[in-house]
Amino acid sequence: MHGEYKTPGGKLVAADLEVASGRLRSVVISGDFFLEPPEALESISGALEGAPAAASEEELATLVSEALPRGTEMVGFSPQAVARAVRRALSR
Repeated sequence: MHGEYKTPGGKLVAADLEVASGRLRSVVISGDFFLEPPEALESISGALEGAPAAASEEELATLVSEALPRGTEMVGFSPQAVARAVRRALSR
């Protein structure tokens, strides 16, 4: 499944994932945003891996927020943008 969300600032966030037994699997987040440190992208995908496919946008955003390493800078996107891209993928 694939979903995209273009933030108000113009940055694209994309989510590619699968659903198995009602849970998110093989989650990959990408886009034209900036993330420091870059390794935090693994934390974002890892936070979503295994999450319930029925989770709300707010619940997904909370999972992402809580998984970010201290001091992470998200430029051009947010945990909410990631969650919206995931929900769009799930709605297709």
